[in-house]
Amino acid sequence: MTVHRLAVRVYFEDTDAGGILYHGSHMRFFERGRTEFLRDLGISQSASADRTSPEALLFVVRKFTIEYFRPGLLDDLLTVETEIAAITGPRFNVAQRLRRGEELLASADVEVVAIGGNGRPRRLPADMATRIAAAS
Repeated sequence: MTVHRLAVRVYFEDTDAGGILYHGSHMRFFERGRTEFLRDLGISQSASADRTSPEALLFVVRKFTIEYFRPGLLDDLLTVETEIAAITGPRFNVAQRLRRGEELLASADVEVVAIGGNGRPRRLPADMATRIAAAS
């Protein structure tokens, strides 16, 4: 199973008044991890996002579950780990972890659905599905 890693730094804007990583910032870090994972597979989300095109393909999050274990702190250098847990038809499930060194701070399970410009689920193109499946 391929694990993609992305380094992120906790900035002041990512924290609450106590210098602790704000819970909403975890979602942004996980989103960046998924985006960079797809980019590294050669899948550009912006290239297929023209909703007026019959070939439009957008990725939307259907379900997002986060479990928090330890706090991230201001100036921490963290790693977002991303891997494909499953892929079926128009959807794929992503398992993500946020770490400070080896210490697990949070984990997320994310269900992503591909939709067409009409907003309905759309099966992933074969070449894209192959690239995502090969990374799982």
